[in-house]
Amino acid sequence: MVEIQQTAVNSLPNLGELEWLEFSSTLAGMSGLIAGIDEVGRGALFGPVVAAAVILPADAFTQLIAAGVKDSKKLSSSKRAKLAAQICELATDWRIGFAATAEIDQINILQATLLAMKRAVLKLKVQPVICLVDGNQAMKDLHIPQQTIVKGDERSLSIAAASIVAKVWRDDLILRLAAKYPQYDLAKNKGYGSPKHLQALREYGASSLHRKSFSPCQIQQ
Repeated sequence: MVEIQQTAVNSLPNLGELEWLEFSSTLAGMSGLIAGIDEVGRGALFGPVVAAAVILPADAFTQLIAAGVKDSKKLSSSKRAKLAAQICELATDWRIGFAATAEIDQINILQATLLAMKRAVLKLKVQPVICLVDGNQAMKDLHIPQQTIVKGDERSLSIAAASIVAKVWRDDLILRLAAKYPQYDLAKNKGYGSPKHLQALREYGASSLHRKSFSPCQIQQ
């Protein structure tokens, strides 16, 4: 078993734009494929929490760096969409996992997030030698070594790629659902608690896809 399994990395140096973890001494000597894991939608009030697992071949790194891959939150929606398509085309493998609203309400958002991540990893057709996981919580009962990395989407190119793929996939899903629930302004807020969304919850109550365990969704009409 790799010694760095389930170790949170809080003391990594501040990495420059081109100094991604994959190029550092921490991983440079590791032979085998690395999977980056990230989630999106953890703080939303509506819809699933979504995770992506992305395995990039070594020869894709320079292309994706040049294309501008970084933390998805720092990219425009149009840039994310272009990068997501490029990532998926170049990736050795990539998969999406999610936990539905009912699961979030049943087991809590943290456990649902870890479940979505685990589902994404288990769907991979190619098994990595290690999973780089954004955050400080490792997936339970996963028989693949893991390394958790705080602010991993700023430090690992593989995690940044996963954050982009997960974000674009979830946003596309919410946009499709927005037509069914027009009163919540989902096309603009993507399920997060914007003022219009919160006002709609007060006026109309929660839909079947709102997270009833979240306090803003518990308004009684």
